[in-house]
Amino acid sequence: MTPIFRFEGIYTPLVTPFAADGAIDHDGLADIIEFLIEKGVHGLVSGGSTGENYAQSLAERLDLARFSKERIKGRAQFIVGTGAMLTDDSIALATAAREMGADAILLASPPYAVPTERENALNALAIDKAANLPVMLYNYPGRTGTMMGDEFLDRVGRSRNFCGIKESSGDINRVHVLARDYPHIQLGCGMDDQALEFFAWGAPFWVCGGSNFLPEEHIALYRACVLENDFRKGRRIMSAMMPLMRVLEQGGKFVQTIKHGVTLAGIDTGAIRRPLKGLNKDDKRELEQVVRVLKTTIAAIVAEG
Repeated sequence: MTPIFRFEGIYTPLVTPFAADGAIDHDGLADIIEFLIEKGVHGLVSGGSTGENYAQSLAERLDLARFSKERIKGRAQFIVGTGAMLTDDSIALATAAREMGADAILLASPPYAVPTERENALNALAIDKAANLPVMLYNYPGRTGTMMGDEFLDRVGRSRNFCGIKESSGDINRVHVLARDYPHIQLGCGMDDQALEFFAWGAPFWVCGGSNFLPEEHIALYRACVLENDFRKGRRIMSAMMPLMRVLEQGGKFVQTIKHGVTLAGIDTGAIRRPLKGLNKDDKRELEQVVRVLKTTIAAIVAEG
């Protein structure tokens, strides 16, 4: 079965910059969007966990999605995240995505409830019905407590809209199963330190928080592996990126690290919303050193042609 929509390239789950008073900084968000489009990312995601969706009201999430859609102006694919604890909130986000003309929705399992695979599939189908857009599933049991297993995938497969999956379980065997048994659902990397393995198994896209501040370097890995099929070059780029992956994944500081990275790129992202706290001086210094070496190393690899 041919997918109704192609997910291809680097997708950036947008961070949400905040002003000093804690409100959304729309000017800062506009700057981030322009920066990413100028650097060549292929798609932008509003309302993901990297954007701190768990610390935002439904009204704020709708505002962020509409603002982002207006600023993108069709220059990159635009995806609305619909993940929420309440099904009604997810349906409201999905309905708004359809009405604003989004290209697709990102659909995660509802956190904390831990539904059965049947319940989770019926929930997903209800959200799909509200959007009637291409769906990128988001399997992240580490955050939701729920695995999108075979029963779930077989049930949602009744709708052709389910045509991609951001796989973030960390289980490399899932990559094998999805590539082999569900070829009609485009496989996407959602586990940054496994990007090379995903591309080797035919994944055509990567949803990567680090592309908020290192878009060119993430695009370089995608280009080497997917467009050039040069996995020798890809291994060298991935090796240069691994220190960043370790920094991002250590100690529950993923979003804080991404936002500081964007600040290093010249766009102030403001504070992190509670319950999280910003990076300390040592964390910042470590990230700055990692970014400096990474950018220099990858630029040299790319320059070799």
